[in-house]
Amino acid sequence: MNRSARRRLTAGVLTVVAVTATSCSSGSGDTSAKAAEGGGTYTIWDPYPQFDKTSAWAKLLDGCGTEAGVKIKRTSFDTSDLTNKVLLAAQQDNSADVLIVDNPVVSTLAEAGVLTTSDETKLDTSKVSPNLLAAGQSGGKTYGTPIGANTLALYYNKAVLKKAGVDISSVKDWTSLTAALAKVKAAGKKGITFSAIGTEEGSFQFLPWFWGSGAQLTALDSDQAGSALSLWKNWLDKGYAPNSVINNTQTTSWQEFAGGDYAFSENGTWQLGNADKAGFDYGVIPVPAATGGDAAAPTGGEFVTMPVQSDTGRYANSQKLVACLTNSQNLLETDTTLSYVAPTTEVQDKQVAANAELKPWVDAVKAAKGRTSDDLGTKYPKISEQLWKAIQSALSGSTSVKDALGSAQSAVK
Repeated sequence: MNRSARRRLTAGVLTVVAVTATSCSSGSGDTSAKAAEGGGTYTIWDPYPQFDKTSAWAKLLDGCGTEAGVKIKRTSFDTSDLTNKVLLAAQQDNSADVLIVDNPVVSTLAEAGVLTTSDETKLDTSKVSPNLLAAGQSGGKTYGTPIGANTLALYYNKAVLKKAGVDISSVKDWTSLTAALAKVKAAGKKGITFSAIGTEEGSFQFLPWFWGSGAQLTALDSDQAGSALSLWKNWLDKGYAPNSVINNTQTTSWQEFAGGDYAFSENGTWQLGNADKAGFDYGVIPVPAATGGDAAAPTGGEFVTMPVQSDTGRYANSQKLVACLTNSQNLLETDTTLSYVAPTTEVQDKQVAANAELKPWVDAVKAAKGRTSDDLGTKYPKISEQLWKAIQSALSGSTSVKDALGSAQSAVK
């Protein structure tokens, strides 16, 4: 995200063939239809309004309903509208049985008392990678399970690095990355582009460097946080990154990289299709942490959750629907189509076996963390807003790094 806040299923989901639907089907024809009618109607809300009832996604939902012996009534909303619709429905005791939402929203709904816990509904999340599951945890409880994840990493242009005499294997930490940028500039090319815009996208792109410094979102004015923002500021001052990053979205940042003159671009899994069309050889490495290793990047992607129902007897069938949507076969098909990394090691391994180029992304996701993790929950949006304001202030030169982060921390308190 933060393409993730606006992340929607791509048109490619239409290529998910009958396997995803039939893998959930326990019958066909009149028998299954009668079973569905007999089991009642279950509602599913999702943030994918671009897919109608003839789409593969809708057929997957119907197939899972058939397996559970129920009929599916699906309603889709724009991501920006979904949270308010869910809160209103909860007040009216008219919640959906299954709800699919962007992962930062989970803690908001959980703290509002809208969602059930996995303990209450006996939802098995044991195979889900703990760092991805953490985005759906609040107060020590788990709410739902991820359907997949996307995150950030560094794309690099092989030809630009070759001209500059940079061996990508030498880029292991901030010092070696900055040294590589210096060589690229000296060779007459451009260094790195990213998004530092004054929105959640800016915070989202800064978080790998922030967390990679060892900083915590509860202390925006720490020395570690200062080192991360100083890194970006120094890159701008030395011409290693363009001043346009201050206004860049992740889309416009990608367009700069796609021009072919930049060595690096911080961007996400959702750009893989565009990368293949860019017309030059590229590679991907996880964002390096300050002193080496992979930095934690923020996760995007949706969670499949179960809202609170006054009739708790409905939970059993709802759990069957969630289990079907997130079983290994469906995760593999759906996440591959969406350029998501699967939330379980089992399916991640299958993705890499099918496409070795996904390994850097799997590694990045394994090191990633949710923005609302560490029990930040609904505190995160306020923290993020102050963080992106500090980034804007420091990079524009209107305030020092130290003062910008100090003001941000004071505002959060």
